[in-house]
This record gives sequence, C-alpha cells and structure tokens, in this order.
Amino acid sequence: MFAQIHKIVRSIPRGQVLTYGGVARAAGFKRAARQVVWALRSAKGLPWHRVVGARGRILLMGEAGLEQRLRLQNEGVHFQGGVVDLAAHEFQIKRRRKAATARHKSK
Repeated sequence: MFAQIHKIVRSIPRGQVLTYGGVARAAGFKRAARQVVWALRSAKGLPWHRVVGARGRILLMGEAGLEQRLRLQNEGVHFQGGVVDLAAHEFQIKRRRKAATARHKSK
C-alpha cells in the first residue's frame, strides 16, 4: 500500500497539489486518507508538501504548516482565504483505461 502511495506523491509536479483523499483514491485505496499520512511519515525524500487536506487546507500545525505553505508558495501555488486554490493547482491524475474485456466478451 505505501509503495503505491509513494508513487502517486512522487508524480505530483511542482506547483500542483493533491489532497490526502485524492492520493488515496489515485493509489487505489478509497477512504484511506489517514494511511496517506502514515505513508508520508514513513518515507524520506518525498514532496510531502504537495499533499494538503480537504478543500486545500494545510493541516500541519506550527512550523511544519508554515514550512509547507512557504514551500508551496515558492513553487507558485496560490492561496485564497488561507487555503490552496484547488481550481488552479489540483493535480489531475490521468486514469488508465481498464482492459476492454467487456467489449470482447463472447456473445
């Protein structure tokens, strides 16, 4: 599970963000946002600052939250009302099409 989450987080480009829930869904684990937090804590070298809370909120407290905001702003991410402007900066994962087995079923 953590390997898939790490892969998704690594794929988020500069200037873009995903929510914890968005990372979980993209990795194939709906409703596993808390596990995304654990996966981020378990790894070094990930762009952890590109993962934000629901509706673009920074959930980290104190200096860690300030660091996350500064890192995002340094990458060109804009904030509106204290939250990330998701309309402008949410990373859109390209979903792979499932195998076309339904079209090729025998009649």
